[in-house]
Amino acid sequence: MTSKILLVDDEESICNMVKLHFQTEGYLVYTALDSDEAIKALGEKPDLILLDINMPEVDGLEFCKKIRNYIDCPIIFLTSRITEQDKIVGLQAGGDDYITKPFSLAELTARVEAHLRRENRVRRNDIKMCGELFIDYAGRLVYCNEQVVPFSKKEFDIIEFLSINAGQVFDREKIYERIWGYDAEGSSDILKEHIRRIRLKLARVTDKNYIETVWGCGYKWAH
Repeated sequence: MTSKILLVDDEESICNMVKLHFQTEGYLVYTALDSDEAIKALGEKPDLILLDINMPEVDGLEFCKKIRNYIDCPIIFLTSRITEQDKIVGLQAGGDDYITKPFSLAELTARVEAHLRRENRVRRNDIKMCGELFIDYAGRLVYCNEQVVPFSKKEFDIIEFLSINAGQVFDREKIYERIWGYDAEGSSDILKEHIRRIRLKLARVTDKNYIETVWGCGYKWAH
């Protein structure tokens, strides 16, 4: 299986150079120029992350701290910082390795290969990141800014179904059948109340409306 690398660096020239190199080596490479792009790219479930420390707004250290509780793959910092203390801070933030700029592609490749060979941690592939939300399908938990948002079983079932199929519109009957079953007694009207509760709980922790109403059609999970 082709290993996937996520490269996060605000220097586009470095991104292009490193991406081309690892593609030539047979890797699937995703790039991001800032933390917002990186969050979206995490949905590709990379096997390893190459992370620049000196980025605007959210730097690599803060980004690493933010995602480390949800991402198990190795993280290698790329940076021009070279002091021992800088390296210690990087490792304490959740990084697995540290390579200073300028670096040789041969050394970087060797380190990437070494980490992928040693990687034997249990991967949390049942994680989806949607904006501020981290959805743990296996654990049936939703986090926002590292805080658990409590949902009932049916509420989580609705979140799971819609978020896995983000962007697709489903009418109430389809969602009701999917969550309650084809033979369930009752009405799809109950779905409206569950979605109201989900929205209310999410509104307490985020301003974004994740479940959108498509008038005359049904509901969809916003990208």
